[in-house]
Amino acid sequence: AAVEQRLAQFRVARRSAAASSRPAEPPAKAAASEVYKEEQATAGRGIQPGSCGVTAPAWARLLLLKLLLWAVLLALFAELELGLPYFVLSLFYWMYAGTRGPSERRRGELSAYSVFNPGCAAIAGTLTAEQLERELYYRPS
Repeated sequence: AAVEQRLAQFRVARRSAAASSRPAEPPAKAAASEVYKEEQATAGRGIQPGSCGVTAPAWARLLLLKLLLWAVLLALFAELELGLPYFVLSLFYWMYAGTRGPSERRRGELSAYSVFNPGCAAIAGTLTAEQLERELYYRPS
């Protein structure tokens, strides 16, 4: 907030100094020249006008680079007529990388498969055989 306030003060001072040193211009032309000067200043610093300094998170950039690398390799393997095996092996790798072992789970986190949980505990929302039978035969729970 302090930086924005100082920037606003600087712009007001610059406008008043520029207005006193040169003859009066039509307001539309003056506003256009201010926008042009700001665009030139931001272009010199590598900032796009109106971007407000918002950048993508690091994980998103990394994911995009991985996706682009995979697509380039797919094109290369397709050119070598090995596109389908590359795609299938990629799927197997994604399945392997996407599964986590029991040691990688956080404390208290249950697996979606009840056989891997202590005491075969089911997660909330799981339909059990007992519940299905009760609902089919309209028995009270």
